[in-house]
Amino acid sequence: MGLDMYAMVTDEHFDSDVDFKPERPTELHYWRKHPNLHGWMEQLYFDKGGSADSFNCVCVALTEADLDRLEADIKGAGLPETCGFFFGASDGTETEDDLAFVAKARERVKNGYTVFYDSWW
Repeated sequence: MGLDMYAMVTDEHFDSDVDFKPERPTELHYWRKHPNLHGWMEQLYFDKGGSADSFNCVCVALTEADLDRLEADIKGAGLPETCGFFFGASDGTETEDDLAFVAKARERVKNGYTVFYDSWW
């Protein structure tokens, strides 16, 4: 049990950046129990108009601008302190891996793919 976090990629395009249902996604990146990144993605989801009661098993697309902001927040230690049942704790050792994700995601977005975040807890 715990927080499983996924960055997924698809060649599908959607009318909204939230609450869409991809049919052909593949995994781009995986994190386990990194709640501060999850909290950042949750805020993005609601900022983009997400309507789920709980930020669990819902999708939020990541644009180039989102990735720029995420990179700045990672480098500036600006991911929000986030906690939840079985979420674990972010401890700062995730920075290099998070930045590697941003680089991979940027490449896919630049090549016309949709990159999105999803989680399950």
